[in-house]
Amino acid sequence: MYDVIVIGGGPAGSTVAALVADKGHRVLLLEREESPNFKIGESLMPATYWTFKRLGLLEKLKASHFPKKYSVQFYSKSGNASAPFYFFENDPHEASVTWQVLRSEFDEMLLDHAQEKGVEVRRGTRVNEVSFDEDRAVGVQARDADGSITDLAAKVIVDSTGQSAIVSRKLKINIPEPALKKASLFTHFEDGVRDTGIDEGATLILHTENKDSWFWYIPLPYNRVSVGVVGGLDYLIQNRRLHGDGLAPQKIFEEELDKCAPLKPRIENAKQLFPVQVTKDFSYRARKIAGNGWVLVGDAFGFIDPVYSTGLFLALKSGEMASDTINDAFENDDFSGEQLGKFGPEFVKGLESFRKLVYAFYTKDFSFAHFLKRFPECQQGIIDILSGNVFIRDVSGIFEPMGQMCKLPEETTL
Repeated sequence: MYDVIVIGGGPAGSTVAALVADKGHRVLLLEREESPNFKIGESLMPATYWTFKRLGLLEKLKASHFPKKYSVQFYSKSGNASAPFYFFENDPHEASVTWQVLRSEFDEMLLDHAQEKGVEVRRGTRVNEVSFDEDRAVGVQARDADGSITDLAAKVIVDSTGQSAIVSRKLKINIPEPALKKASLFTHFEDGVRDTGIDEGATLILHTENKDSWFWYIPLPYNRVSVGVVGGLDYLIQNRRLHGDGLAPQKIFEEELDKCAPLKPRIENAKQLFPVQVTKDFSYRARKIAGNGWVLVGDAFGFIDPVYSTGLFLALKSGEMASDTINDAFENDDFSGEQLGKFGPEFVKGLESFRKLVYAFYTKDFSFAHFLKRFPECQQGIIDILSGNVFIRDVSGIFEPMGQMCKLPEETTL
């Protein structure tokens, strides 16, 4: 019998495991891979600083070779660049400098740190099923690398299985985001052109000429850059079936690259490191964030379009917030869904700020430059969202004026 079983050793799982174990509870983390592997979602937001500080990870990150990220910069469909959004101009604290991470190394750092905090980590162990006693999660059925199956029990089960979302799929509580039905094609390049000085590690967001898609450009260690294109699923994938041969991701990627004048010269002499990969239908969330004996963190609860690099931030933050309700559950001997999900309304309110800004980004006739020219008082709110300060500042005031210039979604709650 464990106090907590965490399924999945990504950033959300490692964070909640470390912070619960740090309070003296017996935590088992089950990770299906023998070692972390390649993933996208490589850019950190400045507000991750505070979770890293609480975890005790700042010194390790400062000593790492991950490129420092001072800003994000946007390119319009005409190829014109905005001024960089330097986070430190808004807040001179060291939290305004963050990192671009190679996920295999970053995830390993977090997993090792959880072990140092006392978490029992089992790698190469796949969870086949979460066990329920009526409506209460009571354990998991795990298959080890040698094929043996073990039933394991715990008072709290944390689902951190990413888009596998083992609990929410079992309970059929996932809600897709139809208006954000997107696909992404991505790869890494070696020797891509970087800007100089403090702009070397900047995230670039570049629209294509027709604004039907956009590219990310993220500098990484080992002289790599991560490059990906995102567009509507129908535009990017379904309308491009080539001569009955199925999808040709490389060709689609190159076609979109031809429509992105400022990006093409950055990688024309670079070496592509692996074939273009594809993900699709990736915006969704669950109707519940917790139930009796179970909690969802990171992508197991939901995921919003990657344009603002929110994935890692929301994973880390949800893990941190869930750890508080779990630790309180042990303090009060209350493992109900109400107790374990207490962080849900606050977390979803922050998530909604990103979601609304994503809708604005995808509105073809909406321009942030024009919006801020008309409503200059909203600039602080935009910077706060791009920095990830949605849990420490109220940014809701920007959305009424923004709604005058584009259609925003109805706010959802738990």
